[in-house]
Amino acid sequence: QAAISERLLCCGVGIAAQLEGDTGFVAVAPNLQWRNVPFGEMLERKLGHTVRVVNDLAAAAWGELQVGAGRGARDLFVTFVGSGVGGAIIAGSRLVRGASGVAGEFGHTKVVPEGRLCGCGERGCLEAYVGGHNLIAQMQEAIESGRPTVLRQRGGSDLSALTPVLLEEAALQGDEVAKEIYDPATGYLALSVANQVTVLNPALVIIGGGVLMRCPGMRQSIVAAVERYSNRVSRKVVRVAQAELGDDSGIIGAALLAAEM
Repeated sequence: QAAISERLLCCGVGIAAQLEGDTGFVAVAPNLQWRNVPFGEMLERKLGHTVRVVNDLAAAAWGELQVGAGRGARDLFVTFVGSGVGGAIIAGSRLVRGASGVAGEFGHTKVVPEGRLCGCGERGCLEAYVGGHNLIAQMQEAIESGRPTVLRQRGGSDLSALTPVLLEEAALQGDEVAKEIYDPATGYLALSVANQVTVLNPALVIIGGGVLMRCPGMRQSIVAAVERYSNRVSRKVVRVAQAELGDDSGIIGAALLAAEM
């Protein structure tokens, strides 16, 4: 522990969670199944060093702003779709935190009133329909219903073989069961991004995450929705770009944010 303290200049951690301000306290982390965890305090005790804990998408957005796809921009909206759905807002080159530190919780905006149960404990969240875990859960439910679908043939008896990529391929090839999952999910995501463009008026929308990077149809739907559904004045100036830093965006951003402490 002493050796770690001597080497560390700063320590930053991004976590897929709703955090209470700058305390490092995790109120809820759906994909980790955490509730009310004093994560920052635990890390500081372990490391013997001050730790800055931030939302993973806030970290990723900051990394992309500083050294990735957002270089030179001042107003950004960033969303990553992987196992879950995250978002972050940068306005005037500053990270927007909100009154309690959870601004940008894009994945937990509601798209279906009283809809599917989300890992956060609420219903109808965007993440409940589009997050990778939830797309796979919907595929499993469809297969278990007994309806004929290529998802059953390709996934076989091993449900772990099911992926969002398989879902997109099946849907775009016309499989009706796949389309019933994929089309609404993609529509909710694309329209939600377009609405963020209208509300925030960013110069740049950065999209990333494992699902979006592997599903070109979803990416194309986002671009098309921004062009069609965001308000005219906002869409004149906005550009949609893919994240450049890949899985390192959050690591780089968390380090850069910690260096500012």
